[in-house]
Amino acid sequence: MSSATKDPYALKRSAKTPWGHPIVYVLSFILVLICVVPVLYIILGGFRTNSQITQDPAGLPNPWNVGNYLTVIASGTFWTELVNSLIVSVGTMVGVVILALMVSFVIARYRMRFGKVLYTLFSAGIMFPITVAITPLYLLLRNLHLINSQLGIILPQIAFGLPQAIIIMVPFLQSIPMELEEAAELDGCSRLGFFVRMVLPLSGPGVATIAILSFVASWNAYMLPLFLLNDSTKYTLPLGVQMFSSQHSVDTAQVLAFTSLSMIPALICFTIFQKKIVGGLAGAVKG
Repeated sequence: MSSATKDPYALKRSAKTPWGHPIVYVLSFILVLICVVPVLYIILGGFRTNSQITQDPAGLPNPWNVGNYLTVIASGTFWTELVNSLIVSVGTMVGVVILALMVSFVIARYRMRFGKVLYTLFSAGIMFPITVAITPLYLLLRNLHLINSQLGIILPQIAFGLPQAIIIMVPFLQSIPMELEEAAELDGCSRLGFFVRMVLPLSGPGVATIAILSFVASWNAYMLPLFLLNDSTKYTLPLGVQMFSSQHSVDTAQVLAFTSLSMIPALICFTIFQKKIVGGLAGAVKG
């Protein structure tokens, strides 16, 4: 007698669809709608006129109006804020990646007495929100003459982005076999050479993950630029959206167009590299 006939639940398990339980797909579809519908509403709202939004807030553009987007693109303010956001986001990303790699390499590969304690301290930093430290941080940056400067935004964002990056990178570096490092040492490779030639290529998914996460987080940052920036020519896009909304509060369609254009770069970056993010997080969990 086969095992399937012995086990009465085997037939039920085999009769199930290989695609999984339908409830999982229903819940996933609902979550996707919750995330996607507001974004689509903002993007489509930019193609409408104010009268269309007033008459039918949930309707589609009829006719489609590209004038709102063209007006925003033609303004120099949008491009100035876009460049400022790129400078801050790229600077934060580079700083987080470089420092996280160096710190994670020491914690993961060096045998230190307080290595685990150091890793725990960095892990605890992820529970420390920037809103709690905004006042002492402002006083510190004022004493360093970094108020109203892009460097004054980049440095704190690197500091607050390091805990998450280290948590992701340490398991990656720990998963590299020690035998590989010993073989490299026998071949005359220094620790720095091993780091550059072996560690960096093998930890590519983790590096991509922390780079994208830090870039998107910096791109969407609002609180820190709000407290530190006074000059409108140095505003980032989140601040620019808030100021544009205040100045054009009556023109809802144009505000939606400005908001859509400001979030497109982060959406494109996240969409293109989402597989690397998932792979990097999965590798960190396995490690």
